[in-house]
Amino acid sequence: MSIDRYRIKKERSRKRRKRILFFILVPLLIIAFSAASYGAVLYKKAETVLNGSFEKIDGREKSDLREEKVDPNIDNVSILFIGVDESEKRNFGSNTRSDALMLATLNNDTKSVKLVSIPRDSYTYIPEVGYKTKINHAHAFGGPKATIETVEELFNLPVDYYVKMNFNAFIDVVDALEGIEVDVPYEMEEQNSEDEQGAIHLEEGLQSLDGEQALAFARTRKADSDIERGKRQQEIMKAIMEKAVSTKGVSKYDEVMEAIGDNMSTDIPFSEMKSFIRYGTSGKINVESLSLQGEDSYIDGVYYYQLDEPSLEEVTGKLKNHLQLSKNESDTDVADSTE
Repeated sequence: MSIDRYRIKKERSRKRRKRILFFILVPLLIIAFSAASYGAVLYKKAETVLNGSFEKIDGREKSDLREEKVDPNIDNVSILFIGVDESEKRNFGSNTRSDALMLATLNNDTKSVKLVSIPRDSYTYIPEVGYKTKINHAHAFGGPKATIETVEELFNLPVDYYVKMNFNAFIDVVDALEGIEVDVPYEMEEQNSEDEQGAIHLEEGLQSLDGEQALAFARTRKADSDIERGKRQQEIMKAIMEKAVSTKGVSKYDEVMEAIGDNMSTDIPFSEMKSFIRYGTSGKINVESLSLQGEDSYIDGVYYYQLDEPSLEEVTGKLKNHLQLSKNESDTDVADSTE
């Protein structure tokens, strides 16, 4: 199918709204878990905040792709991070489409994390409705449950837990840490979280960014590409983690916890969350980012991102190996899951 590049560019421009980049969800959650290791007061704070964020999915005790429910104290597990824009300004409510999806696998032996971002316009099968469309529609069709089922179908991998956050978490956490240090590659102007065009102006060079500025830096792509934007996302992720594990960052854990708790829902009980503390207190968080390749396309006049099958299979293989899935849990061909 030939691609009208001009139409794609125009479509992307028309749909430029707040893209809340939840590439930072994994380190944020690890920060939340790690806070519990810094004394009784913070431990109780973490327990209160995270218990308040607990939202179990009705009828879902475990992934259908698991023989038994996992125990993160001894098992390798997967977590699906769902980023949604549930701002007061937009007031989308429960029918919100996901702004970003990230699947993380956590290996208990190596205390390592593999993380793959799933492009929001990926054309894939959504079990909730029984047809293919953009993967970010799944949340609007059936919330976290429908999104989990869609991601399991795409990768043929079990999703053991979910974490859902809105964009306020990004801004509030960076502000709670009193900013992060980032090297801005060029002068840029972007809209802020209230959609005010040109409200954020960043100069070139190494500087400290507050939450609004970090958000603008993370989402801009006017002067380069999605690839470069992805690099900026990873830079911010590292900056947040480095600041969080610093002495100054630890002193801000109370505020960080509030920022996370106010903007998060998850089906991970606090009793199981505690097992993740080990991932954040080893001195260095070992996170490997994986990418799904694909190409732009139009189907019946609608823009989609067509995932490259070999790339999908390669990434799936790495995630399966990281989870060390048993034969019964990984013997279905990946290609079958995308039909």
